[in-house]
Amino acid sequence: MTVLLLPEISWQQLTHPILTTSNTELWICQLKPPVPQIAGNKWLKLHSAISQRLPTQGILSLGGAFSNHLAALAAAGNHYGFPTIGLVRTDQLDSANPTLQQCSRNGMQLRGIDRVSFRQRDSAEFNHDLVNNYPNYLIVPEGGSNQQGAAGVSALPLAETPAGKATLLCCATASGGTLAGIIQRYPDIKVLGLAVVKDRSLVSRVKQCLPDNRPFVNWQLTQASSAYGKVTAADIAFCCELKPQITLEPVYTGKALHQLLDLLTSGQLASGQRIAFFHTGGLQGLAGQYYRKLISKAEYHLLAADGSEEPGARPAAG
Repeated sequence: MTVLLLPEISWQQLTHPILTTSNTELWICQLKPPVPQIAGNKWLKLHSAISQRLPTQGILSLGGAFSNHLAALAAAGNHYGFPTIGLVRTDQLDSANPTLQQCSRNGMQLRGIDRVSFRQRDSAEFNHDLVNNYPNYLIVPEGGSNQQGAAGVSALPLAETPAGKATLLCCATASGGTLAGIIQRYPDIKVLGLAVVKDRSLVSRVKQCLPDNRPFVNWQLTQASSAYGKVTAADIAFCCELKPQITLEPVYTGKALHQLLDLLTSGQLASGQRIAFFHTGGLQGLAGQYYRKLISKAEYHLLAADGSEEPGARPAAG
């Protein structure tokens, strides 16, 4: 059995005029996993699956064509030596997609699944068929978000900032597992999920990742300002503005952090707090955002954490 230990934690206090005006401390929490491609929250959410799989088992999961989760799972399989399968929401696999290329390089078998079928991924029939069709694979849900994935996130001491206990805990929220893990770890501290996807089922998804035998009333979830995967000029500009301090991307962490500061500006979030924000990774997605023409070449080179060279060929407009 593979045992994943909590990796090194990095804390950084963010500076911004809005934080000064509102007398607010904002601490960014990041993980430094020994396998860099298993980045952000993925190390924690995959902990249970990697630990519990049988020696003869691989791991199968689902995700979009630019999924951070599938990229991390492929990297885990490559590092720890087990097979992986990714069921990708797409009508046709794109061999030039930088995320899928990375998955393939790490040995993941990729199989396309049409969008109509993908919408059935939470149904009992869909998952029953997966178990029957892939008997030698442990099935992990999209994003790694279930009670086991949330339990992994609950190992994160997010409230313990270098300046003392945080009064508010925040993270980007897409599939619900990370938020549920933080809620579970800190039932007596306010937790705010900053939704980055318009999904009316998101509240119920979070609740499904929490233990059934305990009531949790310490959390709230914002409404997403734009659809999942959509990148606004304002979010890109925000990420570029903060690049001298921290590397963000505008689909997850950048969008969520921008939303957090907007809540402070509008007075919807009380001033004078000490906030801890979990940076959930997602930086591999920058190459995909450039590939899809969501960010420019200059923006990509500015935001890329490792100063990467320009990704491969981009699709034609249209």
